[in-house]
Amino acid sequence: MATAVETQGASSRKAKKNALSDGQGTLAWILVAPTLAVILFVVGIPIVLSVIESFYKTSNGIDPTTGMAETGTKFVGLENYLNALTSNSTAVDGVFGSMPRLMNAFVNNVWFTVICVVIETILGVAMALIMARAFKGTGLVRAAILVPWAIPTIVSAKLWFVIFQADGVANKILGKEILWLGDSSASQLAVIMADVWKTAPFIGLLTLAGLQTIPAEVYEAAKVDGATAWQQFTRITLPMVKPALVVAVLFRTLDTMRMFDLPYGLIGPNKYSVETLSMFAYNEAVSQRYGPAAAYSILLFLLICLVAFLFIKLLGADVVGDDETRAKTAQRKRMRALHKQQVKRTKANQTITSGESAA
Repeated sequence: MATAVETQGASSRKAKKNALSDGQGTLAWILVAPTLAVILFVVGIPIVLSVIESFYKTSNGIDPTTGMAETGTKFVGLENYLNALTSNSTAVDGVFGSMPRLMNAFVNNVWFTVICVVIETILGVAMALIMARAFKGTGLVRAAILVPWAIPTIVSAKLWFVIFQADGVANKILGKEILWLGDSSASQLAVIMADVWKTAPFIGLLTLAGLQTIPAEVYEAAKVDGATAWQQFTRITLPMVKPALVVAVLFRTLDTMRMFDLPYGLIGPNKYSVETLSMFAYNEAVSQRYGPAAAYSILLFLLICLVAFLFIKLLGADVVGDDETRAKTAQRKRMRALHKQQVKRTKANQTITSGESAA
């Protein structure tokens, strides 16, 4: 029966491919072409220009070898990348100790990404569970939860800037005078709180979409079988919302790795406690060190691509939504499940055989 269903599914997919090859594929490319052209112009060309710029160095000073003034750009090959990878930059005192400025920005990036995404995921799932319930005022609660996500990031940064002032609401509530906007660990905490407040609803929204696909009959059957609320959550809710949740976590991870406007607008530039790779590259660019800035940007771009690849391959993030890909993934899962069952049966048979031999 299962083989017949799989064969029917495979034949239907082949029929779809044949239909696309009969003129519809050409029409699809014609319709998509304007969008691809815009993406190429807005994204592709700047990336190519950045790669080219990363092989050059802008000179506006004295050449240390000749002692002569030099201006303009000079081709240096991979020097900018080698300097970045060998941490050949000025040491600064950040929250995590004294280290090269580039390494400090990288550590801040990793710290913000891990802490923010973990907290946002927990709160986002909780928000989704609240929004999924039917009670009086559900619409108002959903709107209130989603308001922070709808506010532009730079506006959110300025709102929290007012809250974290020396005479702001935060210090009045705590009854202490904490320098939230200084260059210290408190400024990191301020950025984390502002980021979690703004973007946790995003994870909640995508998780809610996954929750709404779970049939109510599944929970009713679980209750009949005596499953507790925690068992329903861990064995029904989480596995069934995993595809949507993984995609949400992927988007938030990539977005946090590119964090710029929130710490820049909230704490300000040249604050090493919150400086990220994007902020460091921006600082190099405004200082007219365009080559190193481009190299740092390309390295960040490659790092983001690597993280996205790992999410898709290891965690199975479905960012395309292709039916054929989903079918292949489901088939691989079935094969792994069958393999595990076969291994268990083999071990059980070996145990029985060894017991009979001993008897």
